[in-house]
This record gives sequence, structure tokens and C-alpha cells, in this order.
Amino acid sequence: MSDFSKYAGNYTIDSDHSELGFTARHAMITKVRGNFDEFSGTVSANEDFSNVSINVEINTGSINTNNTDRDNHLRSGDFFETEAHPQITFVSNEAKPLDEDTLRVTGDLTIKGVTKQITIDFDFNGEATDPWGQTRVGFEGETTINRRDFGLTWQTKLDNGGVLVSEKIGLKFDLSLVKQQ
Repeated sequence: MSDFSKYAGNYTIDSDHSELGFTARHAMITKVRGNFDEFSGTVSANEDFSNVSINVEINTGSINTNNTDRDNHLRSGDFFETEAHPQITFVSNEAKPLDEDTLRVTGDLTIKGVTKQITIDFDFNGEATDPWGQTRVGFEGETTINRRDFGLTWQTKLDNGGVLVSEKIGLKFDLSLVKQQ
């Protein structure tokens, strides 16, 4: 169990030890998983968590599904249009502890120039001091968005009446935050 007040301070996301992933249904019969390899972010919180600020920037060109052709298609105008929209951003509006192990974060997610509010419940995974004396805290969370809400509308219909890519996209966050001195 955790008392979030003891984690007040300023943190940066350690992108080398974190993952921002997603899942989409392909042909409605299987899931394709991927992640973004390049991202950065900061988290600041006061002791009573009445003022929490979370800012994340994700390089859309760093999308990685382990398939070069699919990744290039996702970077194209059919999806992220990375030349015109090189970043996905998330800026928190509110963060509040739900219980001793869960932090609910609400904020603005911007993809391809479209901003929508989303809510993510993060489970607290603990605190550790690494071999270099840095304090780290871990959080893990997930949510689902509708890609069409963000202008990601490309689609192909299948002979069986289904579609090639699901509208619902699962987002998964596994974050290691390093406290700044």
C-alpha cells in the first residue's frame, strides 16, 4: 500500500525503461501490438496531489509494430501523417488518488491535431533506489480510445462484412519515473 504524498516532487519519464504501447484488432480476428520507441515526459506533484502536472510528447515517426510496411503505412497520411503531425501529446488536467494503489489521471490527448479528453487509471508498482542513487517510481495503466475520434479514419472492408482495422485501440503505459533532485 502506498501514501502518494511521499512521492511529491518532479520526475522525468525514463523512456529506456518505460513502454507506451497499443493494441488494435486486425481483420477482427487477431490483435496487432506496437509501441512508440521515442517519447519523453515530466510529472510534478505537490504533497496533497491538489496540483499535479503531467506532460508527455510522443514521436509519431517512432511507431513500431515490427513490420516495416505496416509502420510506413501508419506514418502515412492514411493514419498519423507524421510529417504534418510529428507528435502525439498528453497534458493532464487532473490527477487524484482513488485508493492507496491507484492514481486516476484525466487529461487532453492530441493526435493528428485533434484533442480529446481521456482518463487513465494508473496502478502504483512501487519505489526503488537504483544503483546510481536515483529514486524511481513505477506506474502502469491502460485505456481504450476510438481512433476515428482523432481523425484516424482509414479503413478497408472485408468480404465477410467486417473491417481490416478496429476502431477501438487499446493504449498501455508502463512507466518508470526518475525523481529529479
